[in-house]
Amino acid sequence: MGLFRRSEPLHVRLAREAGLGAAADPQPIGQRSPSGGPPTLEPGVHGLQRPRAWDATVTVEVPGIEGDEARFVALPDGSLLVEQGPDQSLEPLAAAVEQELKPPYRARAVRRGETLWAVAARRIEVLEIRDGPGGDSIELAHTADGTTLSIDDARTFGSIPQLEERGAREGREYTVRAERLDGDLWEVRAAAL
Repeated sequence: MGLFRRSEPLHVRLAREAGLGAAADPQPIGQRSPSGGPPTLEPGVHGLQRPRAWDATVTVEVPGIEGDEARFVALPDGSLLVEQGPDQSLEPLAAAVEQELKPPYRARAVRRGETLWAVAARRIEVLEIRDGPGGDSIELAHTADGTTLSIDDARTFGSIPQLEERGAREGREYTVRAERLDGDLWEVRAAAL
């Protein structure tokens, strides 16, 4: 045996001495688990990032806004729909967001000091559905078996061409969800199935 030669790798010896026998022969990352389940992925090692919750976050000094929190939607024409918070103008908060993100978007603002506000916003898609259905939510699913339409969780007959056109951009099979913002304006999310 040579002077600097080891009979076993250092990490194996240290694991054995620490009483971690299984650690001496770990399962390679990304291989199927012994039970046949999904591949094992070590936290922080797999390279997958968490989805972003916000597309823009800003802080802004704005005196004179009451309350501690506000939620609003900026429509494509720049007008604001206040969903929660003061009746006062939230234009200064929206102006700060719009330096990084153009409408339409959904935003949440939280007071961080006497006049300091933190605002987070994410992009949304807005469609105008003229002569649309009553109700506040729509779900449309198109598969090889056909199309289903639900309004406020009640299955119904008919079609909504604007939502079908939007869904078709995702592929042959898709789902589209729409939430009424105001009048004929709907926030829309579409995904391929």
